[in-house]
Amino acid sequence: MMESVGMKLTCLNVLNPKHVSRSFATVPLGFRRFSCSATISAPVSASLGHITRQEFPILHQEVNGSSLVYLDNAATSQKPTAVLNALQKYYQSYNSNVHRGIHFLSAKATDEYELARKKVADFINASKPQEIVFTRNATEAINLVARSWGQSNLKSGDEIVLTVAEHHSAIVPWQIVAQATGAVLKFVGLTEEEVPDIEKMKGMLSNKTKLVVIHHVSNTLGCVLPVDEITLWAHNVGAKVLVDACQSVPHMVVDVQSLNVDFLVASSHKMCGPTGVGFLYGKGELLSKMDPFLGGGEMIADVFLDHSTYADPPSRFEAGTPAIGEAIGLGAAIDYLSGIGMQHIHDYETELATYLYGNLCSISGVRVYGPMPSQTVHRAALCSFNVENIHPTDIATILDQQHGVAIRSGHHCAQPLHRYLGLLRKLSVSSLESLDLENLPRSWLLGLDFRLEMFFSREIFLKC
Repeated sequence: MMESVGMKLTCLNVLNPKHVSRSFATVPLGFRRFSCSATISAPVSASLGHITRQEFPILHQEVNGSSLVYLDNAATSQKPTAVLNALQKYYQSYNSNVHRGIHFLSAKATDEYELARKKVADFINASKPQEIVFTRNATEAINLVARSWGQSNLKSGDEIVLTVAEHHSAIVPWQIVAQATGAVLKFVGLTEEEVPDIEKMKGMLSNKTKLVVIHHVSNTLGCVLPVDEITLWAHNVGAKVLVDACQSVPHMVVDVQSLNVDFLVASSHKMCGPTGVGFLYGKGELLSKMDPFLGGGEMIADVFLDHSTYADPPSRFEAGTPAIGEAIGLGAAIDYLSGIGMQHIHDYETELATYLYGNLCSISGVRVYGPMPSQTVHRAALCSFNVENIHPTDIATILDQQHGVAIRSGHHCAQPLHRYLGLLRKLSVSSLESLDLENLPRSWLLGLDFRLEMFFSREIFLKC
């Protein structure tokens, strides 16, 4: 198998989040439609990325003698000043434990922590804040569902339907559950356009299906699945649906009530928030019937020597001292994204996706994975690709060392997909709203094209 490369573009950085919507409303996108045979021009006028970039302090530095261009947002996003300030304010002004004290600092910390929960609920349109459980990350959120719901509700012969394009965190927990319960994992392959074959998924569903596990946006293929349709099909056979929304919640409007999903997970660090915190959305009637994931303080109602009773959700699933500052920082990130407007972000990133895909296609020897963007095919602003006869790590190393461009090289936590495609690794570029594409062609697309010419002409060779 071969390796591959991936990148995700980003579009954020706001002057003043409170005034973003008004000031950004007149910012033109300025991208031209593409043909894979020609490079697309970057916008002439100021883009959303150009305007917001100054709010991300980390981006204002040189790496290996070049201005940093960060295209690894699918792995983790950078943090705006508003989030950094929120973290600093918590630790400097009201650092204290939550739900445990009556003094001012504890009350303040508790209020801000629970306010962050409400912000998450509002952001994804949950029916109430109690349907939001804070976790360490999306991976832990999936493991929580696997342990607390899966092991209690699945039995031998029950089927869990997934796609071959799922992240490891959406596969491994269910493998563990299947081994413990005798449930069976069934995987849906890809179409010729390299998107999960949802028609085959529809035909695969039966009264044996108890759970469907899907991504909203693939971290590797960039495709966007019709979650509402899949959820309807699953519910028609009595199955529950768990959605990995790590690559959608930061980039588009996500409405869990409209989608009607049973569980949805996301991570703070991929939506301009701190690391170390994520969340699980679960329908209230499901969470109330689930056993605790971990035991300890805070998740109890009463403790006796021979047994314990448990708190109501979400406290039931938040044992011990939580990531308080990180949750508050996530709340600040949500304020930041909401100030710009998720539909505005999505529209801008749709243009980024077209721009990125078209320019990569125009470079000889580059193979981009996933569907071509079109009027009917939605593609996220990320591209995974390989270059003929060149190791992905070589490309990533050159872009970093000679152009200051950060992209990802590897299997992107999707080894089953790579095996399905006959790959070992690939490259990836991925964006957020702080990316300014006016500088992108000069900083890495042209650099990539130039270096490939040198590779093919054998003027240089880098062996890792």
